[in-house]
Amino acid sequence: MNEKLLQKEAMQMLKKTSRTFYIPITLLEPTLKKTVASAYLCMRAIDEIEDNVNLDSSTKQHLLQETASLLKKPFDSEAYQQLMEPYKPLLPEVTLKLGNWITTCPSGIVQKVQDSTSTMALGMANWVKKNWHIKSKEDLNDYTYYVAGLVGVMLSDIWEWRDGTKTDRDLAVAYGRGLQTVNILRNIDEDRERGVSFIPHGWSIEDTFAYAEKNLALGDEYMKDINSKSILVFCKIPLALATKTLKALKSGREKMSRSEVEALVEEIKSS
Repeated sequence: MNEKLLQKEAMQMLKKTSRTFYIPITLLEPTLKKTVASAYLCMRAIDEIEDNVNLDSSTKQHLLQETASLLKKPFDSEAYQQLMEPYKPLLPEVTLKLGNWITTCPSGIVQKVQDSTSTMALGMANWVKKNWHIKSKEDLNDYTYYVAGLVGVMLSDIWEWRDGTKTDRDLAVAYGRGLQTVNILRNIDEDRERGVSFIPHGWSIEDTFAYAEKNLALGDEYMKDINSKSILVFCKIPLALATKTLKALKSGREKMSRSEVEALVEEIKSS
């Protein structure tokens, strides 16, 4: 498949798999759009293994650990296909086509993207092994670092590679952590049905809201180092959506309406 077709496929897959990031990614300048789309899809491919209800725990660990190992060096798509072959009917397209997403990533940053995705895969394998048994705030910090904080770190690496933008990596982790905690709050009932809770022992729902709010506030701090308009708009949209979703959850609504989302995006684009 040629480069143009690969990029088109990546954007179509992004639209299918991301409610939060598709719009802000489309607003980035062309090189960043291609890079961030590739990076997001790489991490989404891994995430879909961790979340897969059709795979048992040991299979998930095996696939995540082996994929992490493949990502540590120039990616061998053939070896990856062989690894996934026995589980093909059980895995989504975004996971099976990980090699395609890596191919669309510019050569100057691809190994950084692979390294972050590899670290994420190992962290996820560890949490699968623990059956996502989160006992303390430290556990929650660790879990949210691997599944979302690393996204913030990887984005910071991409901004610096592209135009020299330097951002605080701890604040980048908090940015991702805040977004993830809002997802945890949104999915409490769904998670409970499958016997999983991401809320530490002894925490009330108010404690979890406070944890989300603190990290979203740090996410706001993260953006103060960014001068590029297109990167700033990209970062502002998911943060604003998460902040508004948190307010909706507090008032007893499950999520924002589509029209509210669209109005918020337009407001940020024109600000």
